[in-house]
Amino acid sequence: MSLIFANMRKHIEGHKYLTDHIDVLELRAVKTVYIPLANGNSTNFDVLVKEGEQVKVGTNVGVRNDGLVVPVFSSVSGVVKEITKISHPLGMVDHVVIENDLKYEQEDLQGIDYKTASVEELVQFTMNKGIVGCGGAGFPTYVKYRGAKDIDKVIINAVECEPYITADYKEVQANLNYLMNGVLAMKKMANANEVVIAIKRNKKELVKKMQAAITDPSIKIVEVPDQYPMGWERSLIRYLYKKEYDNLPSEIGLIVNNSTTAIQLGQAMDNGMPIVEKIVTVSGDAINIAQNLKVLVGTQVKELLEASDNTSVEDVLLINGGPMMGNTMKDADYVISPYSNAVTVLKPKDLKTIACLRCGACSDYCPAGLQPVRIMEARKALDFDTLVKLRADKCIECGLCSYVCPSKIDVMQEVIIAKRIVTNLKKK
Repeated sequence: MSLIFANMRKHIEGHKYLTDHIDVLELRAVKTVYIPLANGNSTNFDVLVKEGEQVKVGTNVGVRNDGLVVPVFSSVSGVVKEITKISHPLGMVDHVVIENDLKYEQEDLQGIDYKTASVEELVQFTMNKGIVGCGGAGFPTYVKYRGAKDIDKVIINAVECEPYITADYKEVQANLNYLMNGVLAMKKMANANEVVIAIKRNKKELVKKMQAAITDPSIKIVEVPDQYPMGWERSLIRYLYKKEYDNLPSEIGLIVNNSTTAIQLGQAMDNGMPIVEKIVTVSGDAINIAQNLKVLVGTQVKELLEASDNTSVEDVLLINGGPMMGNTMKDADYVISPYSNAVTVLKPKDLKTIACLRCGACSDYCPAGLQPVRIMEARKALDFDTLVKLRADKCIECGLCSYVCPSKIDVMQEVIIAKRIVTNLKKK
């Protein structure tokens, strides 16, 4: 499909009015936290604490051990009760269970001055503080900057294009100083010339506040359309610079980070604190009280639902993340991770599917430039050679193909299956 004539983006109803005007509510007095030993798609972790051990806020309790370094930290002070498996978007995963003594005693943590620190010191600091992509993926931030070269711009993604979610918006509202310091540290790590902060053009008041908070002339704010999936880095770069790349934005001199990631780095530089709290949007058409909650990492989602006046997840869709790209969960025992941003609760819809109309809408809007219906048909025919040729493994699981389908076919689920098949074939 030609990228020149494809739409590849679409305005969809955001429902952000449910939470964007409401103050953030803190939810801290939980009896127990469950720190997940998981990051991204990995559960390969070393446990650094033992049952009965006293910990504080900021105690390192585990670290990823599969070639990437991602430490995870206690969000409370108290006693380690056990290591146990509970539900997680990756399945049943080990968690460090810590009984909260409600004292919130902190480790003696040290920050860093990005102005005087070397690039190597900043990258090491980012790694040791467990700073990860807070847009939902959790990719280790230090990896993008380790050995970075020929980088022209750092792009800060404050677009937040998923429906219902306003967590990044609230983070930016509350933490402009941390944002500005964080982006300048990223600029230094990348040896970049400029920082571009991308935000939706309908956030006029926030844009004014961001402009007033700019501390360096190399920081620019660019307003983008309210379209989905503008927050995907490839779509964002395509809109801003009309450029494509093969695998990573660094190939064309760009690094992209989420705005909350920059804020978390800015906070860690100030007081040494890793990611132990997150603002999480709890919203959807089946939630009783839609709101943003500031919660401890390791808080079970059932605590967030109770605070939102939802005590049952029966007869609803419980989604970790947003409705387009989130994971549907079977229960509310799973917890908030350092890269969680939303819990979405929706009413199930009984969609009446009809035969494919061959309209091409799914191909026209696919931001990855794929042909979803052809992939679906090849998957059903078990034509694996065609699946490879159609690049099914490039699907980003954004859900736009299903959203625009006039026949109400769940095209994305078929493409996801095809994606798994092609990924496994390429491993052989």
